[in-house]
Amino acid sequence: MPDIAVAPRPRLRDPDQTRRNILDAALAEFADKGLSGARVDEIAARTATTKRMIYYYFGSKEGLYAAVLEEMYGGIRDAEQALELDSLDPVAAMRWLIEVTFDYHAAHPEFVRMVAVENIHSARHLQQAPSVAERNDAVIRTLRALLDRGEHAGVFRARVDAVDLHLLISSFCFYRVSNRHTLQAIFRRDLTATEHVAAHRAMIVEAVLAWLRP
Repeated sequence: MPDIAVAPRPRLRDPDQTRRNILDAALAEFADKGLSGARVDEIAARTATTKRMIYYYFGSKEGLYAAVLEEMYGGIRDAEQALELDSLDPVAAMRWLIEVTFDYHAAHPEFVRMVAVENIHSARHLQQAPSVAERNDAVIRTLRALLDRGEHAGVFRARVDAVDLHLLISSFCFYRVSNRHTLQAIFRRDLTATEHVAAHRAMIVEAVLAWLRP
């Protein structure tokens, strides 16, 4: 009997992987061009999908942009929640939390750019994403618990506001990434150079710990 050719079965698209690919491509596009300048055609071209598929998953360009924002905020919150700080003494725990915050900003300039873009839009997309607010509340609770432990142990000063502490830590970590190009142009200093990254990492840790001392 002659061999009968069997047509290959079509490969089924993995919905989760497709969504992941779209988010990755959208992050690159939005971080590079902002919400207004980004084009869904370009996002589709970066992936093996179509504009129609993107709209199927996310509804609109703004829906996709909001999903990317949620993804980026989720990344830094996941990194913080994985630390298991309760197993450390308050000073060591605070040091590790600051270092992880610094490292995340340094390693993810696209996160910094997305936050900057959203501030241009007065955070209107974040206001429509309650999950982002909930995730960010988690880091404030973590800081509050850590401050309480440190105050009780006599190593942190009393009545430190957790949101103020979050601003203190994040502001330097964010600024040195968001303004690295202008700072290089003005001061001729490459803030991505290993020696500057290490020095700034140690500086923000010591500055925060010194401010927290009773």
